[in-house]
Amino acid sequence: MHHSTAIVHPRAQIGADCHIGPYCIIGEHVTLGDGCRLHSHVVIDGHTRLGRENEIFPFASIGLKTQDLKWKGGLTRTEIGDHNTFRESVTVHSATNDGEVTTIGSHNHILACCHVAHNVTIGNHVIMSNYAGLSGHTTVGDHAVLGGMAAIHQFCRIGKFAMVGGCSRVVQDVSPFMIVEGHPAETRAINKVGLERNGVTEETQSALKQAYKILFRGGLNTPNALARIEAEVPLLPEILYLLEFVRSSERGVTK
Repeated sequence: MHHSTAIVHPRAQIGADCHIGPYCIIGEHVTLGDGCRLHSHVVIDGHTRLGRENEIFPFASIGLKTQDLKWKGGLTRTEIGDHNTFRESVTVHSATNDGEVTTIGSHNHILACCHVAHNVTIGNHVIMSNYAGLSGHTTVGDHAVLGGMAAIHQFCRIGKFAMVGGCSRVVQDVSPFMIVEGHPAETRAINKVGLERNGVTEETQSALKQAYKILFRGGLNTPNALARIEAEVPLLPEILYLLEFVRSSERGVTK
């Protein structure tokens, strides 16, 4: 259903069973998958593609030009998967340079007034609580949770199953499976509740807790801590992922 006050460009591609509510604006190069629901006053523009059954609430703005002052023109894109929720006044911006993409996966919940900047990559099953902000080129792994008003610095990575506490200021990478909180953020513990909710075994949780103590509470520098983890902790897939994440960090990890 398209409300009579909605403005949909005739060349926009609108899937079956989409609901486009009052005063929505859909640009020329937009594609909406089947079953998307736009409540009212939603703006989607730019070269933007949404998958199936996304729900977008009033005053959200998706796919518009980056705020990055380095923008020089060109074709940039915004790619969004399926079954996402974008609450009121969310902003998602397109990428900065020609050929680049801002990417959001599937089954994410992006709550009121959150900001997703240019060139961000968000995985699947992520929750961003109200007013959380992702600066340009940040990456958020699957099942991560960002608390309200959390602020993530440019180029930071949030590992999968990590949790960032509300009002935290994150200026370095957040290790997977961990909780960080503070201003600036510090790593506090493993994300035990998040791991349990997602069926991670007790054996894996125990190994992650052991790795946490060595890496964040052992008083060792990062290379020595990683070597000790490899020597003393069962090398389960989650431990191997943690080791690779920390080793590949360009900004360093939040301690």
